[in-house]
Amino acid sequence: MLWGRASDQAVIDGLLDRARAGRSGVLVVGGDPGIGKTSLLAYAAECAEDMRVLRGVGVETEAEIPFASLHLLLGHGLDRLDALPEPQAAALRGAFGLAPVTSRLLVGLAVLSLLAELAEGGPLLCLVDDAQWLDQESAQALRFAAHRLHAEGIVMIFAARDGFDPSGLPEHRLPGLDAGSAGALLDHAAPGLAPGARDRIIEESCGNPLALLELPRTDLPVYDRSPLPLPARIQQAYEARIAELPADAQKALLVTALTDGGDLDVIARAGRELGIAPAALGVAEKSGLVGIDGRRVAFTHPLMRAAAFRHGTYDLRLEVHAILARLLAHQPDRRAWHLAAAATGPDETAALALEQAARRARERDGNAGACAALERAAELTEDHALKARRLTEAAVAAADAGQAGRAKELVGRAAALVTDPRSRARLRELRARIAFDEGAPHLAHDLLIAGAEELTALATANTDDTDDTDDANDANDANGQARQDRIAAGLMLTDAARNAWQLSDPARVAEAAGRLHALGLRPEDGLDPAVQAVTGAAVLLRQGPAEGLPIMRDMVARGGRIASGAHTFRINAAFVAPLVGDFRTGHDISAAMAAECRAAGDLGKLPLVHVTLAAAELYLGRFRDAEATAAEGLRLTSGTGQRNRAGYLEGTLAWLAAIRGEADRCAELAARSRDRFDANHIVNGLAWAEWALALLDLGQGRFAEALDRLDAAMTGPVRHQIQAVYFAPDQIEAAVRLGLPAREPMRRFEEWATASGQDWALAVLHRCRALLEPDWERAREDFDAAVRLHAGSGRPWEAARTRLAFGERLRRERDKGSARPHLRAAWETFERLGAHPWAERARGELRATGDTSSPAVRAEALPALSPQELQIVRLAARGMTNREIGAQLFLSPKTVSYHLYRAFPKLNVASRAQLAGLDLS
Repeated sequence: MLWGRASDQAVIDGLLDRARAGRSGVLVVGGDPGIGKTSLLAYAAECAEDMRVLRGVGVETEAEIPFASLHLLLGHGLDRLDALPEPQAAALRGAFGLAPVTSRLLVGLAVLSLLAELAEGGPLLCLVDDAQWLDQESAQALRFAAHRLHAEGIVMIFAARDGFDPSGLPEHRLPGLDAGSAGALLDHAAPGLAPGARDRIIEESCGNPLALLELPRTDLPVYDRSPLPLPARIQQAYEARIAELPADAQKALLVTALTDGGDLDVIARAGRELGIAPAALGVAEKSGLVGIDGRRVAFTHPLMRAAAFRHGTYDLRLEVHAILARLLAHQPDRRAWHLAAAATGPDETAALALEQAARRARERDGNAGACAALERAAELTEDHALKARRLTEAAVAAADAGQAGRAKELVGRAAALVTDPRSRARLRELRARIAFDEGAPHLAHDLLIAGAEELTALATANTDDTDDTDDANDANDANGQARQDRIAAGLMLTDAARNAWQLSDPARVAEAAGRLHALGLRPEDGLDPAVQAVTGAAVLLRQGPAEGLPIMRDMVARGGRIASGAHTFRINAAFVAPLVGDFRTGHDISAAMAAECRAAGDLGKLPLVHVTLAAAELYLGRFRDAEATAAEGLRLTSGTGQRNRAGYLEGTLAWLAAIRGEADRCAELAARSRDRFDANHIVNGLAWAEWALALLDLGQGRFAEALDRLDAAMTGPVRHQIQAVYFAPDQIEAAVRLGLPAREPMRRFEEWATASGQDWALAVLHRCRALLEPDWERAREDFDAAVRLHAGSGRPWEAARTRLAFGERLRRERDKGSARPHLRAAWETFERLGAHPWAERARGELRATGDTSSPAVRAEALPALSPQELQIVRLAARGMTNREIGAQLFLSPKTVSYHLYRAFPKLNVASRAQLAGLDLS
């Protein structure tokens, strides 16, 4: 019976009822130890008699073993793995050590698919207790799946103390019981207490149910004021209960506390080695401290485990760990940790076992577990060089796990032991990575430059050594090492240049480029594409578009000719494509890479690909595609921990909101992009945000505000981003509307457009000249040239802007007949694009010419679809099944079905077969 929890039970009842109706729900139940989280999970299980129930738990002693908790939750569902798409099934098998490892990030999607598969026969309840002790890899996979639950009929409930990261999942914190409920529970559990003692326990318990149950059962001075926090006092109460048990039962409890997962067979075998009587564990069970369920032994409450551990003597704990290490020889990861716990000083056997456990964890993408194992291995290592190497590897694993603070602390410990320059350079590279992730990109750049300088000096010294030796073998070794040092330095300089570009720092880009060229790298070193990208960036920033664009144009063309593979070069080419105005090639590269990532289930690469794909779709006027891509990319950044990508995508979405006139959404997204810039100093997202806000002003006729915003942006780092080129025509239009000169933005855009040679850019250039030209005949020539160049250029947004400006000028020149076709074309294009403020402006101009006819554009059904519905409908129209669509979009098949059910009425269709006849472009 739960006391005083009616409102909390109602929350659980609501989740279960929605699951029975086919909707999914997630809840993180938080609260202090003993507050009743586990009891609420038990209530949920009791109320779910008509559901399948999966139970999992975080085990403190297994928190460093990758995917241990996930295996405990899903181990009984592995017979359904074959129903999953093969990449997902392979990922889950790899996580559980049943097959070679594929992708850790794909494990989360596999968990979602497996849960959906298990829910096919009816609603499913997943209960995860003590979530604060989930290993990081299990927690990440479960959170990824939880965020994507929608229409599967699944309820997932986590119970956790402080320390569990809910990552935006719904939370429900349990308060202490009110005085009346606390008194009722106390009277039920300990009737006959003296009134004074009863009142004091109620007061001291702060409504904690476990305290109300346990404090009256001890002889502790609970009526005296104690400085101990409540959990510690409860733990003391448990220790007092343990002390009353026979010695063998106390030892049995210690063995249980130290045995990972409570395996009854292991506990019994360890007990025999310690000479514990077989009945001892039964005595412990009768005391109510543990429960035995099948082949598992579990403490009634985690604080009991802590009490049993504390009550055991140090020597006995060492002995138990040594015994468990022997008994678990067939489980090398657990054996390694028990060896380490049994060590009383440096112990290379235990350290080596932990290092091997870390290697296995890394193979499964279990970076957090690998970090813990390597750190502990380093603590057991006597040799300073070996200790430094293990600390460095632990720091790398911590950084890969997203634990920047822990990585920085480990780097500091390793740096105190490192003496050789290559190791120092590696630590600098790692410190740079951490600094960048923590929002200190300038420091990251300087560290990379220093590390590369150190490696360059080593390469030069090795090259000089070959001139001083007659031994061919020595010369070959020295040359080989010199080459490796040059390549390592080149990679660091490439990273430094990339950081500097994102900072909009031309001087730092030029510095990295100069050092990169001075290395004298050869084609066989494999860094030619990186050198080309860095060179193009440096030349563009320092010398201008005429010199920089030809270098970058060649790189984009080379990237477009690669059919598959070469991921790094192709993504760099896709990033460079907007710099040269070649949006089609950038789109084709990004779309092909996105398809490859989806086919391979490579979630880690997709957010970056979505950045380039969404931008290309936006520039090409495929606004709904761009919104769907950016929205999906943003969802993926939260699941893959790629926060730095989010600013780009939020900025893109802000721009799209601006052209639709969605002021509140634009402002919200732009504010988020600005906040990310304040945190990480990456300028691209800020550039999108500032442009979006100015475009919103421009569309609403607030020309002074738009011009002020864009002029202000040009005084900061945004001026070095490509957006500064693309919003120059907006500056020009705003200035013309205000009767102001626009020499600087005109110079900026003219210089770039001429160098780009792109028809659409030359068309916009003619439009800008026409806007600035007071002489109507010359202005008309520019407008005519712009319209001709726009034909087939693939930028309907810019073409419509040109037609609108041309039509407005024609009307002002009293040539209404010539103005009408341009204004109508602009109106229809803006309507199709969903650019409502601009469509209204064009329609108003058209009416002013005397044309009040109805629009010729078809009624649009697609705008009624959400971005995700549009993606799903398009894939369904291609004949893909719900399962195939779910694998593509990282959704469950039931969620796909739900979105199709909602989309069909909006499209006025009744079946999938009818989708093929629709224009879904």
